[in-house]
This record gives sequence, C-alpha cells and structure tokens, in this order.
Amino acid sequence: MMNERGKSDGFVVPKTPANNTDKQMLESSHQPMSIAEQVEGRRSAEGNLVRCAKGRTQSRDTLQAALDRIRQAAGRDSELRLSALWHHVYNVDRLREEFYRLKPTAAAGVDGQTWHGYGEALESNLQDLSSRLKRGSYRARPVRRVMIPKADGRERPIGIPTLEDKVVQRSAATVLGALYEVDFMGFSYGFRPGRSAHDALDALSVGLVRRKINWVLDADISGFFDAIDHESLVKFIEHRVADRRVIRHVKKWLRAGVLEDGKRTLSQSGTPQGGSISPLLANIYLHYVFDLWVHQWRQRQTNGDVIVVRYADDFVVGFQHRSEAESFQKVLRQRLGKFNLKLHPEKTRLMEFGRFAGSNRKRDGQSKPETFDFLGFTHACSKSRRGSFVVLRFPISKRVRAKLSDIKAGLKYRMHQPVAETGRWLQSVVGGWLRYYAVPRSFRWLQSFRNRVMRLWWWNLRRRGDKRKTTWSQIYRLSARWLPLPRIIHPYPEQRLSVKTQSRSPVR
Repeated sequence: MMNERGKSDGFVVPKTPANNTDKQMLESSHQPMSIAEQVEGRRSAEGNLVRCAKGRTQSRDTLQAALDRIRQAAGRDSELRLSALWHHVYNVDRLREEFYRLKPTAAAGVDGQTWHGYGEALESNLQDLSSRLKRGSYRARPVRRVMIPKADGRERPIGIPTLEDKVVQRSAATVLGALYEVDFMGFSYGFRPGRSAHDALDALSVGLVRRKINWVLDADISGFFDAIDHESLVKFIEHRVADRRVIRHVKKWLRAGVLEDGKRTLSQSGTPQGGSISPLLANIYLHYVFDLWVHQWRQRQTNGDVIVVRYADDFVVGFQHRSEAESFQKVLRQRLGKFNLKLHPEKTRLMEFGRFAGSNRKRDGQSKPETFDFLGFTHACSKSRRGSFVVLRFPISKRVRAKLSDIKAGLKYRMHQPVAETGRWLQSVVGGWLRYYAVPRSFRWLQSFRNRVMRLWWWNLRRRGDKRKTTWSQIYRLSARWLPLPRIIHPYPEQRLSVKTQSRSPVR
C-alpha cells in the first residue's frame, strides 16, 4: 500500500485541515482572512536526479566555491598532485556555463554544429555530453583549419574545434586554470584571468624606468604553437595533476589532428591556435620551459637588475649589464632547443635601451637608441617635459597601415550602403582601435589615425557617382557624428601598476 508507515512512493496529503478555512466564516467576513496555520505534507523521497522533487542545479557561487577549493589545495602545497579534478569538468552546470560563454556567431567545426542549433535541445545535449565524459566514451574530433592573413603579409593557421570540443575544453581550462594560477609567475600576463595586454605593457614600462636597465632583449619564439612537444607537455601537466582522466583527454585534444581539404592529418607536435584550451597549455609549457628557469637564472647568475615580461610566446628581458644580457641570450637558445623551440632570427634582437642609452650612444658618435615592438606598440626612449626619462609608446607603423588597408577595403564594400550604416560600422571599428592605443603620450598618433580614416571616407563618398560631390564641410559633419574623438583613457603605467599591486599580492 502507498503511504504506509515507512513508505515514500508519493506525496502524503495531510488529514488535519489548516486553521481559518471554514467556508461560511470566509464568506460572512467583510475583511480578508488569512490562514493562521498551514499543515505541510511529506515530500516524496529524493531519488535519481531526473525525478528529484527539489532542484539540484548548482548556483554559480557553488561552481566558484569548487574552484576556490582547488586553489586552496594547490596553494597549501606546491608539490601536491591533485587526483580528483575530472568530475568538476563534466559537471553539467559548468558545461552549461561554458556553453553560454561561447560566441554565438563563432564558426562551426568539422561537424557543422552551430551554437544556436546545439542550444535547441541544450539540456539533453549537455546531459549526454556529461555522461560520455563520465564513462570515458567521449571522442575528440579533428579541428578545421583556416588561414588568416597577418600584418606582415604571411598567413597564420587557425584551428576551429567542434562546438562540443569547445565546451569541454573551456570547462577543463577553467578547472586546470584554478590550479595553475597559483603556480604561474608574476611576469606572465598572456591569457590569464584578471590580466590584460595593457598590464604587461605597464609592467614593462615601469620596469624600464624604475630599474637600472641599459640593455633589452626583445625575443619571439618561432612557430611556438606548432612546435610544442606533446610528450614534454604531458610530463609538465603530470607534475600537478594525478587524475588520469584529465591526462587522457588532454592527449585526445593534442592528437585529434587537423582536417584540411577533406584530408585528416594527425598531429605529432603543437597545439592548434583557436582551441579553447590551447592558451592554457601554452602557458603551462612556457611556465616550465622558460618562466621557472629564467627566475632561477636571474637569482643565481646575475649581479645587476633584470626584468622579465612575457605575454604568451612574446617576451622582453631587460638587463643592467651587457655581459649578462649576452650570456643570457646564449643560454636561452640552448634551453629552448631542449624542448623543440627556437628564437625567431628576425624578431629577436639585443639592443641598448634605457635611461642612459641616448647619452652613451651620442658620446660614441652613434645614432639614437633603437626601438622595439611589443604587443602592438613601438617602444622608444624619450624624455618628459621635466627632462626625466620615459618610455614613449605609439602604434606600430605596420599595424596602422594594415588597419587602414582593412578600413579602405571595408569602405569599398559598403560604398553604396546608406551613410548612417557605414558610419555605425566606422564608429565600431575606429572606436575599438582608439580604445586599445589610447595610452598616455600617444594623442598625436591617435589624431593622425582618425584624420586618415576621415580622408578615406571622404574619398569613398566622392566615388559613389552622385552629381553633387561630397565637400570637406560635409565630411567634417559626418565625422563629428560618427567617428569617435581620440582621448587618452588608459592611466599612466605607474598609476595602473600601483592599483594592481595594492589590490592583490605584489608581482613576483
């Protein structure tokens, strides 16, 4: 029988009625009466998740609490290997959260699955994905390779994973990132939460100004993402991860291969750019290959000041003494060679740069100090109005020409569209460019860029074939309406770095 003592097959209806529920009393009363006491029945027993009466969906706070526990465990012991991580990855709530963080308009992978199509039956799809991840039947699909043009005229290969691979990789990257954020060095800025390219730029500028830096090594690793050694990377991950399921799936993503022109090519090395977990894997690889090594080297092998700033595979190292800079460049090549990496021959330079570089070169009858490029900016030695040394930063000329070329092509494509529609497009493109490069002491470069865009727009409007040609007074009015005015929005490097170091632990 149902509802017998000890049974829990369904809801139990209370036999005792609630107070103040007499029908005549309610009808005769002119004032609204409330039920004084409500008698509750017994809920059904909690069974499987699908049939449970109470919702068990984890809140975002619960997901964050799980990541906090991982950080705390990793922070207590730098040698601890965590063995229970995979259940955080296949958690349905985390998979759902990562799905909604994807860009809905992103390109589809080899299976053609789009964000909107997958979301039509999202819950059932996520339940099935979680089940496959749990029992080990999940299979990584090869990535679809596309080539995108670079500023120097070459092409960069980008791998586009399938939508499910993106979701799972993002989930794994979130969980593993909570572990490795405790280990990563303070001078590593690329692809890390709470750190941006401008944080790296400001740290470099402050280091060059405040420390005794006279020589700068501007380095770039040649074909880094394609040269990562799989075996070494897995060993690096095993230093901190003992969960074999995590290791097994990382191997699946590394060996999934590339599908190009209908032909699948298996990957023996490298991780595809465009994969959701690729930035984290790259940071883990360089953490052991470069970061830990250079930190120990500057502590044991140097007598002068040394600064390091790394963003992904681009890094700048500053030295006080030339002999130490030359020694470092030599041993760096040997260190990278052990892990299948090498410095780019054209983008790696050792130059005199710093507070005394200008006076020293002038004394020796040489020209002004050389400049170097980092994260879209050209860095040059300069002086403030008070005569103190500052690092002048302005947009790289090649980047400016490439952006103007893209805008010119976009204007040609939109030549016969309504002016307001073209203006909204320019407002978005120019506004984004100005926001990134709006650093102190760069106003004249920003103004020059806006003027050149305005001239391109004027030339485009005059070629529309209208009987009345667009005049300069008209283009000035249109530019005032649609083109954002340049203004400095980023603080001085010392101000930003001061806020960062006061709100969290100092940079290591």
